[in-house]
Amino acid sequence: MEVNFTIYGEPKGKGRPRFNTKTGHAITPKDTVNYETLVHMEYLNQCGNAKFPDDAMLDMRIKAYYSIPKSKSKKQQNLMREGIARPIKKPDMDNCIKIIADALNKIAYRDDTQIVDCQVRKFYSDNPRVEVRILDIKKQVNN
Repeated sequence: MEVNFTIYGEPKGKGRPRFNTKTGHAITPKDTVNYETLVHMEYLNQCGNAKFPDDAMLDMRIKAYYSIPKSKSKKQQNLMREGIARPIKKPDMDNCIKIIADALNKIAYRDDTQIVDCQVRKFYSDNPRVEVRILDIKKQVNN
């Protein structure tokens, strides 16, 4: 099984929870909750009710496309479009994975612990977005 879907807009990373010292509860930042909801909705809209088996080992591939800054020179913008100059800015790769993987818990798979292989690649584009591909790695028995 394989699913592919796209989240349109600027890539976001998982925000750090804030702790309420009075109650001792963790509060997830509103931006994180909103983006996780967007990921969830785009998955359902583009992949329907596709859900991986509870025992599946998964491979997640993420391509994050960031907006090309208007402040850069035409030459630099062209290098960005061609994939020669790539983003070395926030959000970090691990936060990109975390926000998407967490948003898909109980939707695309039982739990993100099922993800045994993952790759994140960052690029620039005139069309900011995040492309996600999830594959079921077939169980292989070594003889």
